[in-house]
Amino acid sequence: MSLDLIHTVAFAGLLLFIGYALRRVVTPLARYNIPAPVIGGLLVAAATALARRQGLVLFQFDTTLQAPLMIAFFATIGFGASLSLLRVGGPAVGLFLLASTVVAVAQNLLGAGVALALGRPALMGVLAGSVTLTGGPATGLAFAPLFEQAGVTGAATLAVAAAMVGIVSGGLIGGPIGTFLVERHRLRAATDSRSAAPTIAATDLVEERVPEPPSATPAGEDVSSYALLKAVVAILVALWAGAWISRGFAALGLTLPAYIGAMLAAAALRNLDDRTGFLGISQRLIDDLGNAALSLFLVLALMTLRLWELAGLALPLAVMLAAQVALVGLLCLGPMFRLMGRDYDSAVMSSGFCGFMLGTTANAMANMGALVERYGPAPRAFLVVPMVGAFFIDFTNALIITGFLNVWR
Repeated sequence: MSLDLIHTVAFAGLLLFIGYALRRVVTPLARYNIPAPVIGGLLVAAATALARRQGLVLFQFDTTLQAPLMIAFFATIGFGASLSLLRVGGPAVGLFLLASTVVAVAQNLLGAGVALALGRPALMGVLAGSVTLTGGPATGLAFAPLFEQAGVTGAATLAVAAAMVGIVSGGLIGGPIGTFLVERHRLRAATDSRSAAPTIAATDLVEERVPEPPSATPAGEDVSSYALLKAVVAILVALWAGAWISRGFAALGLTLPAYIGAMLAAAALRNLDDRTGFLGISQRLIDDLGNAALSLFLVLALMTLRLWELAGLALPLAVMLAAQVALVGLLCLGPMFRLMGRDYDSAVMSSGFCGFMLGTTANAMANMGALVERYGPAPRAFLVVPMVGAFFIDFTNALIITGFLNVWR
């Protein structure tokens, strides 16, 4: 069956909601924060692989919109990289970001070392390092074409496999690590009241910091539709400016993923708006649009995976990922806990760190949520971890991955 551009995106949308439905029905999928787009996309990828063994071709997709959706998502990440937001978080955010960046470098060095020891390309280990663990499936799929060009066969399939193992691992060990730290050091929350010190989302801080100007909506225009239109245009402008930035990097001979220019342009717009308030960009709307773009991008990318390319690579990948899980687990049990203050919030942050350095920010929030439900609130942890995991680490991680690619390509 051959599907054109519109049909392909519509099919992806249906798969997305099938993924949501399955996650509601199959409890382990929700428990380990497996994204709905991944569930839906992998269903088709698995069906395609089975059909291929019988000599059949099930679908032919037009994935023209896959790259624009991916770039749009990372542009929304760029809009979240606000220096004002970093200052709101205080020194703890800077320290946590620095530690996360150092560990991302360590993940790549460890992955490269294990890969070389197994007789595989060093970049395969990098792909199974910060690209897919700190970065998650979206970053892995975004960088996969560059790794494929650099000699890593089946990079997209490897990226998804590594990211899924990371998500499950981060969900499995993050909670127990936090519990061990709390019990071992006999830590308790600053207050016994479970309702005190409510958690703070990073996007809530952005919304409070950059309110929508009352005069920003023309007379006769609906406030919500006007704000939505402004967010859409802001993303499109970031994509437009980002294309020129990316061409400039290419002219300098730098190997960069397609989204870097859009991220930088979006960050510049964000910080300009912070200083002037002229644009009045709603970060909450930007994030909502980014999540929609990410969901469709992931389904489009995953339903075209060639799963048969994993044959022969399962054992080396398993060894690399086991080493990565051990690294992050040990760091959370000791150095991260001590670095962030050796108190109850530090234990909760260590649990969150394990979640997003192996999986996604959703893993981190789930790990921390389980701890605070049992032991009490940890407001500092809920301020620091999502701010770094949802916004800032994507910037530093992209620079790290780019550096490794340009050294070993």
